[in-house]
Amino acid sequence: MKGKSLDEEYKGRYSILFAVMLGSILGPIDASIVNTILPTITQSFQVGLSTAQWVTMIYLLIISSLLLFYGRLGDILGYRKVYLFGLGGFIVASGLCSLSTTIRWLIAFRALQGLAAGLTMAVPFAIVTASFPPEERGKALGINAISISVGLALGPSLGGFITSLANWRLVFLINVPIGLAALIWGYLVIPELKGRPGKIDAAGVVTAFIALFSLLFFVRRLQSSGLDHLSIMALLTAVAAGIAFFRIESKSRQPLLDLNLFRNLTFSFANVSALLNFMAQYVMVFITPFFLQGLLAYPPNRVGLIMTAFPLATMTMAPLSGSLSDRVGSRTPACIGAVICAVALLLMSRLSALSGPADVAWRLALFGIGTGLFQSPNHSAVMGSAPRSQLGVASGILGTMRNVGMVFGVAAGGAVLFAFAPAGIFQTAAIGPVEAGAFSSALGYAYMTGAVMAALSALTSTVGGKKLI
Repeated sequence: MKGKSLDEEYKGRYSILFAVMLGSILGPIDASIVNTILPTITQSFQVGLSTAQWVTMIYLLIISSLLLFYGRLGDILGYRKVYLFGLGGFIVASGLCSLSTTIRWLIAFRALQGLAAGLTMAVPFAIVTASFPPEERGKALGINAISISVGLALGPSLGGFITSLANWRLVFLINVPIGLAALIWGYLVIPELKGRPGKIDAAGVVTAFIALFSLLFFVRRLQSSGLDHLSIMALLTAVAAGIAFFRIESKSRQPLLDLNLFRNLTFSFANVSALLNFMAQYVMVFITPFFLQGLLAYPPNRVGLIMTAFPLATMTMAPLSGSLSDRVGSRTPACIGAVICAVALLLMSRLSALSGPADVAWRLALFGIGTGLFQSPNHSAVMGSAPRSQLGVASGILGTMRNVGMVFGVAAGGAVLFAFAPAGIFQTAAIGPVEAGAFSSALGYAYMTGAVMAALSALTSTVGGKKLI
């Protein structure tokens, strides 16, 4: 008796993929839009920047601290339920954000939005991996990456355009029609993908949340206020909670995070590679606007246009690299992609005050090509090396690597830039020739820091194997 054909066994897989992509575009659009309109929100509520920054920070901290728990929840309850519930919550929270009457209410609703967004970010890789055969996994994850790149490309321009024409509150309402369309489509086409019976490791959830939240808060606090009592307390809390978490997980019968996953060398090193690559990526994303606005004196709308060269190149390359990894494996494409990222960052470090927009754009595009070539094979390696019963946890870990890498990358790039930049340069409207030279050197050191991270990512991408004994 003949078995089922591929189309019969994985029926409707592309409809499932595109439904997930529509929902996945919300996170990148929302994050990049809110960063763009933060100065407008600050003026609207007449508050200081230190207070307004919590609008973006609380969202990121909540998501990053809960992805692991949400991934495990998906393995138990089913990925469809977790994903759709997250979409519904995100729509409601977005509407509430638009109605905020004070900055405190906006921060509270952004925390609620982060709680919901984490659900939608934790399980998409698991849904896609479960819906496609192994020989098409890389291609599917590559196509899925397009949604993130489109969101990152659209966000800044869309936020600025809407705010200039109307009110910043409409920016949050963009999520409502897109979210409703994604919710309805997902409800109709995403299969149940039944979970595996189990219990939630409550102690693991609490300690993991405290450890991740405290660690990321420490990094953010260190950026803004230096090593003060609060940042030291956050670091000590993160260390204590982290130690407690690993002790709990090593003894739990149904752990939040099965530590045996990391005995698989491919899984472990692919996650390390992802962390390093996202760090390098966000060094570039954070530093380049300083170069374009501070050194070349470009207006924000022109900066946003030039920056789109990066996500557009990533969007073009990601599906191709995913298909390539299905044929030749993940190690070689991921390694080459990371090397290209390192080269692009080194070339960025050679930019000067005499550089033009085309000089910046083609280097950003080169970095985007490297990122697209790296990410799809890397994600395929992570998801392909995880047991099918733990795809949600694997997806949550990969999401955590992305968010932690983003925070660490911004922190590292900022630390190097601020350490070498001339004193008071960020409060100066006009930069003189002497300051411009010193500022250019500081930017170069920051880009080289990112290049080192990308090179290390290339190195760890070459490591793979079955079990660590």
